[in-house]
Amino acid sequence: MQKLVESFIATANAFDVGSTLSLFAPDAVINDVSVGDAFVGRNGVRIYFERFFVGYNTASRLLSIDKVDDFNATVRLDFTGDFGHEVGILKMAINSEGLIERIDADLE
Repeated sequence: MQKLVESFIATANAFDVGSTLSLFAPDAVINDVSVGDAFVGRNGVRIYFERFFVGYNTASRLLSIDKVDDFNATVRLDFTGDFGHEVGILKMAINSEGLIERIDADLE
C-alpha cells in the first residue's frame, strides 16, 4: 500500500493524468464529500484529476498512512494549490491486482 500511495502522490504532483489513471481499476470510484460528487470509472477519475489537481495546481504531501488490512488504508495528505491549504483524508481500497478501486475523500 505504501508504494501505491507514493506512486499516486508522485504522478498526481507531476500532473501526469495518464500515469495516475494507470493506478486505478477500470471501475474505480472517487467519492469526494468535500466537493459533493462521486467520479466513476477511469473517465470519472480523469475528470476529477484534471479538475481538482491539474486545474488547481494541487501539490500533495503524505502525512500518514494507517493500514487497516491488506486492501484498505486511511491516508492523510497535505494539499496546497491555488485554493490555499487543506488537509485531506483518503479512505483508500485496492483490489487483488493492487489497483485502487475506491477512494472516499474528505477534508479535515
